[in-house]
Amino acid sequence: MKLRLKFNLVLLAVFLAGFGASGYISYVLLQNNARADVIRNAELMLETALAIRGYTIDQIKPQLELQLMRTFLPQSVPAYAATETLNAIRKKYPDYAYKEATLNPTNPRNRVADWEADIVYEFRNGHKTQEIVGERDTPTGPSLYIARPIQIKNKDCLVCHSQPEAAPEAMLKLYGDANGFGWQHNEIVGAQVVSVPMSLPIGNARRAFYVFMSSLFIVFVVLFAVLNIMLSRMIIAPISTMSKAADEISIGNFDIPEFAGAGKDEIAVLGSSFNRMRRSLQKALQMIES
Repeated sequence: MKLRLKFNLVLLAVFLAGFGASGYISYVLLQNNARADVIRNAELMLETALAIRGYTIDQIKPQLELQLMRTFLPQSVPAYAATETLNAIRKKYPDYAYKEATLNPTNPRNRVADWEADIVYEFRNGHKTQEIVGERDTPTGPSLYIARPIQIKNKDCLVCHSQPEAAPEAMLKLYGDANGFGWQHNEIVGAQVVSVPMSLPIGNARRAFYVFMSSLFIVFVVLFAVLNIMLSRMIIAPISTMSKAADEISIGNFDIPEFAGAGKDEIAVLGSSFNRMRRSLQKALQMIES
C-alpha cells in the first residue's frame, strides 16, 4: 500500500468520525435552540395574557362598577379580555393560539377539547408543577403548547359561577343558566393553554444544519486537496527522486545529479545525508578500481 493511499485512508477516517460527531452535536444543539425559541414565544404569549387579565382587573373593572350594577359587560371579564386581545393577534398569526380551556365554561367557546381536558384533569389530579409543556401534531405541523391551571382563588369569581340565582341577570340573558356554575373555591376549573407552531423554527434549524454540514464538507474537500498537494511536493516527490537515484547508483551510474533539497526540514536533511552517502560510495569505488 503506497504512502499516499495510507495517508488518504487515515485522513478520510478522521474526517468521517469528525463529520459524524459534528453533525450529531450541531443537529441536537440547533433542534434544542429551536425548541427553546418556541418555548420563549409561548411563555411571552402566556405572560401577555396574564398581563391583560391583571390590567382588566386592576384598572378597567373598577372604572365600570356603576355600569356593571345595571348591565353585564363581558369585556370586563379578565378571561374574555385576554382571549379577545390575543385573538386579534391570530388574525396575522393564525397558527398561534390562546385559550382559557374550561371544563364547564360560561362562554361555549372556552369549552375544552379532548386533549385540553387531559391537561386540566392532570392539574386537578395534583400535577407536581404549575406548568405543563408538551407537543402535539396539528394539520399545519407540530405545535408546542404551554398550559397553566385556572384555579378559583378569588371568591369574588363565585358571584357569577356558584349558582344561577346569584349571577347577574344580564349574564344569564347572554349565556343562559346551563353552564359555568357550580364552581368551588380553590377548584381547578380549566387551564390557560398557549399553542405555538414549531414548523418555522424547526425548518430554520434544519436549513442551518444543512448549510453548516455543506460548509464543513467543502472545507474538508479543500483541505484534502491542499494536503495531498503538499504531500506530493514535500514528501512523495523528493522520496521518489531519491529512490530513483538509489536505483541508478546501485548499478554504478553516478552521472545523475545530486539531490537539490534546501532547508532544514527532515526531507532536506535526508537529502543531504543521501548526497554524502553517494559521494562516499563513489570515492570508495574509485579507490577500489585504482
